[in-house]
Amino acid sequence: MQQISATELDLIGTIDAAAMLAQVEQWCAINTGTGNLTGLARQWDLLAEAFAILPGTVRRIEPAPATAIAADGQEVESANGAHLVLSIRPDATRRYLLTGHMDTVFPPSHPFQTLTWLDTETLNGPGVADMKGGIAVILAALTAFEASPAAASVGYDVLINADEETGSLSSAPLIAELASGKAAALTYEPSALPDGTLAGERPGSGNYSAIITGRSAHAGRNPQDGRNAILAAADLALRLKALEEPGLSVNPARIDGGSANNVVPDRAVLRFNMRPRLPEQAHTFAAALREAVRVIEKLHDVSIHLHGGVSRPPKPLTPQAEALFHLVRDCGQALGQPIRWQASGGVCDGNNIAACGVPVVDTMGVRGGAIHSDQEYLIVPSLAERAALSALVLHRLSGGS
Repeated sequence: MQQISATELDLIGTIDAAAMLAQVEQWCAINTGTGNLTGLARQWDLLAEAFAILPGTVRRIEPAPATAIAADGQEVESANGAHLVLSIRPDATRRYLLTGHMDTVFPPSHPFQTLTWLDTETLNGPGVADMKGGIAVILAALTAFEASPAAASVGYDVLINADEETGSLSSAPLIAELASGKAAALTYEPSALPDGTLAGERPGSGNYSAIITGRSAHAGRNPQDGRNAILAAADLALRLKALEEPGLSVNPARIDGGSANNVVPDRAVLRFNMRPRLPEQAHTFAAALREAVRVIEKLHDVSIHLHGGVSRPPKPLTPQAEALFHLVRDCGQALGQPIRWQASGGVCDGNNIAACGVPVVDTMGVRGGAIHSDQEYLIVPSLAERAALSALVLHRLSGGS
């Protein structure tokens, strides 16, 4: 293992933990629930100002069109904020991608909006770990890395998107564009465990809506003339659940539809998620889904339209990715930070990046936990710890010693 050098000590010695904490506190005071365009616009401005200290160009990228299915089965356009891209030395032959997201799962109507100190080292608040703390790590790590003698020979793009929490549907084309040709990528989701453990391989994820159209009728006078869309939706949900196998889970999550108790419902929307561990399982499920739809349409005399699909491909631990994990582990050891990794059941933008053939470690963000709940917390010392880790990884990736 390569021990930390005097040059590397100088790099990480510039990291300002107090400034990082101040950024997190400022950013987390703004509600940036996905779809809160006002809050996301304010956050974008603050991030653009903060990242302007780096020697590159900040660009505002408008979201790509994305749609969702409303409760009545109508397809509607999703509201998404603009994405931020910072490009440094775009002509360099060796370049990296660093990604984060500014949106959270907490809309303006959610009661969880404020920061609370749980103890002297633990901060509770919306987005502190997932992942405004991670964005602070990106900025501090890159600021330190720019002082490395090796930095001038490489380049990188930074993407902070505004829709990761809803699947990155409006930023997926941008992720693929920026990942193309990159030597490596780092994504700043919080660590998989509070001790800093990284997420290794991940399953894929697909979100679907099945819009089912039947025929309305009076439930007492002529029910035989109706075609019950909710019954068809329930039947489809059971058949999809039965497709589960080792490495493939299916979660029927919600059925919308119906009206009065004396009306045979003619419209229903079944929403479901599937998670394949292997790419071939995603293909097998797609074929089984088509067959289940065919059977339900014939059996219940209804029509079914499917919306959605696999937006996060499975992320296996390839030899190239494993080599990047080993580099992160070695850098952690040099800093006195034990690093290990394990398989995760969650998904993130790292899935999309890996699908482009780029090795990625996607839990380089802060240590913390209870994300997506009002118990979310950040272990504050991990801000500087993880910034030092990333700065050292980038330095050594670039040939520095």
